[in-house]
Amino acid sequence: MVQGRTWLIAILIVALVGRLLTAYAVQQKVGDQLCLIAGDAEGYWQLARKMAAGKDFSFADPPRRVHRMPGFPAVLALSMKLFGDSPLAARFLLAVIGTAACGAVYLLGRQLFDERVGLIACGLTAVSPVMIGFSVLLLSETLFALTLTLSVWCAAKWLSADSRQPTADSRYAVFWSVFTGVSIAIATLVRPSWLLAGPILASVVIALSFRKRYHGQRLSVFGVRLEAVVMLLALFGALLPWAWRNHSVCEHWVFTTLWSGPSLYDGLNPEANGDSNMEFFDRDNLMAKMSEWDVDQHYKSEAWRYAAKNPGHAIELTFRKLWRYCKPWPSAMQFGGLGPALLVAGFFLPVCVLAVRGCWLSRQRPWAWLLPLGPILYFAAIHAVFVGSLRYRLPAEYPLCVLAAVGLSDSFKKWCGPRNHE
Repeated sequence: MVQGRTWLIAILIVALVGRLLTAYAVQQKVGDQLCLIAGDAEGYWQLARKMAAGKDFSFADPPRRVHRMPGFPAVLALSMKLFGDSPLAARFLLAVIGTAACGAVYLLGRQLFDERVGLIACGLTAVSPVMIGFSVLLLSETLFALTLTLSVWCAAKWLSADSRQPTADSRYAVFWSVFTGVSIAIATLVRPSWLLAGPILASVVIALSFRKRYHGQRLSVFGVRLEAVVMLLALFGALLPWAWRNHSVCEHWVFTTLWSGPSLYDGLNPEANGDSNMEFFDRDNLMAKMSEWDVDQHYKSEAWRYAAKNPGHAIELTFRKLWRYCKPWPSAMQFGGLGPALLVAGFFLPVCVLAVRGCWLSRQRPWAWLLPLGPILYFAAIHAVFVGSLRYRLPAEYPLCVLAAVGLSDSFKKWCGPRNHE
């Protein structure tokens, strides 16, 4: 245990140092700009300034009040409160958050498998070139990766074998089902796309409750289903203050944002090619004559109408988006070139191969492979409809590294076993 803790501290120090150095290097490179990827960073920064100053949570003119979730701007606002209006300080804070995400992967690996898997998974995330690079960008990916991984860890605690022992206190499972719902809500407050993870998880839990045996123990079917309902109540209860606030500014109960309509149209329109291009939003300028709610509804209906009238193009776009999502190397022009492509693919492809091996090795334990694999499949489905990018895959790679660690751990045993025997 002491040796494992020493290894964990050493890995986290490596992760932190690498991210702090990258934060400084990125700041030197961008200079007066906020980010290498233009667009979202500026919006987050403006919202953070308003939060830090205690002003209305809105963006642009006419104001968009339900444009973004408040989680990431709140972290940037915290940096501004503590260190002033300094992008470098914010990057350093994000480096710490990125390191914490590596620690969350360790917790998940240890919970689902063992200490060794947790340490290997933590090590993989600590040295991942893309994870290091994105950790210090003024974008929500890394904070989302941390909160997403913690929500998967809470689900693993809830659904672990220990909570299913017939003699165990049933309050253990209920406690962790509540924590799972709240942690999914916290992740949703960073990125709205995680909202459906709760209902999907509840559906899978209920579906598996029909099995006669579950993790080797007989269960109260009613008890498991009740836990799933409690988890959903905790999820939507934790989001209720945000929905209440949204109701006060747009007169509609919105648990996420009013940006899903434009985002959907971004992926389903005559000019769409699988990449994001929001020029139509400024060109149409619907906010000048419609409410934020009506703009969102308009673009949703237009996107689905276009898909219904042009099914061939919609199907083609689905495959393009999936390719951009799964693509081993970056699509963004800012990261073009052979060097970045080799660096990114050189890490991601082995992780995928090892993760497949990890899935196979843990095939007899459904939750052991479903929980770490689920996020990357979940976002593949979502971004096959919206737009695809490595950026949207990245947060899901953190839990995926747990399965890769299972495959790598098994390989280590095979390589080292004969030598130890000799």
